[in-house]
Amino acid sequence: MPQYLVQFNYTDEAVANLVQNPQDRIEAVRPAFEELGITIRGSWLAFGDYDVVVIIDAPGNVQAVAIAMAIGSGGAVQNYKTTPLMTWDEGVEAMRAAGGSGYRPPGS
Repeated sequence: MPQYLVQFNYTDEAVANLVQNPQDRIEAVRPAFEELGITIRGSWLAFGDYDVVVIIDAPGNVQAVAIAMAIGSGGAVQNYKTTPLMTWDEGVEAMRAAGGSGYRPPGS
């Protein structure tokens, strides 16, 4: 099953609400992911560019985008980013395919 890296920030209002009512929001939203056939493999709060980092297994791009739309439309998160992930085996296969593609840069 395809894997995806999900990253997002909470809005200022959402952070204020979490300070007033601390909770694990991943557990609160897990059912919405599962309804789309998505498994949350792990989730972390993070310092830096994003507040939350999640690794998910999704049946495909449609479901990965559907959950992004659902969560993004709720108004509590911003800068929601989904990155498709590849296994090393897939990456090596892509490298081999690129090497045999016949592409040559201009001037070579």
